[in-house]
Amino acid sequence: MGIPILIYGRSGTGKSRSLKNFGEDEITLINVESKPLPFRKRFKYTINTDQYGKIMEALSKTPSDTTVIDDAGYLLTNMFMRGHASRGTGSSTFDLYNDIGDSFWKLIKFIKTLPENKIVYIVMHEEQNDNGAVKLKMLGKLLEQKVCVEGMVTIVIRCMCDEDRHYFRVTNNGADITKAPEDMFGKPESG
Repeated sequence: MGIPILIYGRSGTGKSRSLKNFGEDEITLINVESKPLPFRKRFKYTINTDQYGKIMEALSKTPSDTTVIDDAGYLLTNMFMRGHASRGTGSSTFDLYNDIGDSFWKLIKFIKTLPENKIVYIVMHEEQNDNGAVKLKMLGKLLEQKVCVEGMVTIVIRCMCDEDRHYFRVTNNGADITKAPEDMFGKPESG
């Protein structure tokens, strides 16, 4: 079974920048927004697309065991922006939100059908809900209230920064969705 891993954080916390640590032929990069990376290195296997069919085809054929979908949140946004004006109102708009939710859900389910050596990092932005809890930035109630995307995966890593450093947090602080299997990363540093 392929392994989907969520990486999330605010803009500027180092999500895309962390890819610099991979070798040029070590990963397949699916660049949803076709935006330049924040470093000079380029990856041998790069696909610029926000089309689910092309992404799933790339995941099936990639020679690398690691794929990064950066920034997967724009799969939702771009589908909405392309369809919201042409759908009209009422049930047509409801159908658009269903299509958006269904497509993203199917992508995660598809990743799980890949061979067990395949790891797919799904990079997304975060937002705070009305209670101050941090969650994935989603679009529509289907994914937020019916699916619980972070519940579909075992590993959810939060990208963070402070004045001096960028880092990944792998343990839940009680107000976010970060999680990892027990002892996967050892004990967190204190201080």
